[in-house]
Amino acid sequence: MGQIATGDPTLDDIRALLAPLIADNAAFDGWSETALETAAGQAGIAPAVARIAFPGGAMDMIGAWIDGIDAAMAQALPAGALAVLPVRERIRQLVQFRLDAVAGREEAVRRALAIFAMPRNAAAALKRGWHSADLMWRLAGDTASDFNHYTKRTVLAGIYAATLAVFVDDESAGKAETKAFLERRIAGIIRFEKAKARIVPQAGNHFSVTRFLGRLRYPAR
Repeated sequence: MGQIATGDPTLDDIRALLAPLIADNAAFDGWSETALETAAGQAGIAPAVARIAFPGGAMDMIGAWIDGIDAAMAQALPAGALAVLPVRERIRQLVQFRLDAVAGREEAVRRALAIFAMPRNAAAALKRGWHSADLMWRLAGDTASDFNHYTKRTVLAGIYAATLAVFVDDESAGKAETKAFLERRIAGIIRFEKAKARIVPQAGNHFSVTRFLGRLRYPAR
């Protein structure tokens, strides 16, 4: 069981402590006040204080869990350690770390995805996905600041979400189906980036919509 360091805990401390415990209970009780109160009891936190730590309800609980995974990933796979690997392997390891971090909590992930899919939560869910994808690309060494910055993160966020959807239903040994799915999607990212590099001009040149459309219509032989 997690513990808070001595001294008065902050709300951030409480969120970090309770989030994985709530995830454990969410498999049975959903991302609900019941799961929150059970987690608070396990951690020795007063239920009233726990509720204050998550004023946004389920979305705040899920968000805190994701924040914890983000932090653990950044600590376990810092940019310096990944720099020696090909980009494809960097991305694979980062996504796989996240999958390993939620292994055994598939039902909690499934319920979280269902909450994210609700129309009222769409904007917040997209923001969450973007943040995690941004962190993965930064750890992978990406320094793009032009529109590549946005396309890379949008594509990776979509791939990660799709991989999670496969993961929660994957009953193959060692999650082999999920790993194969992820490998195919990462290969797709690499192909996309290579194709984009052929039609996007180098720094210092201007992007021509006319030239771009012309290449699509009349590809170079």
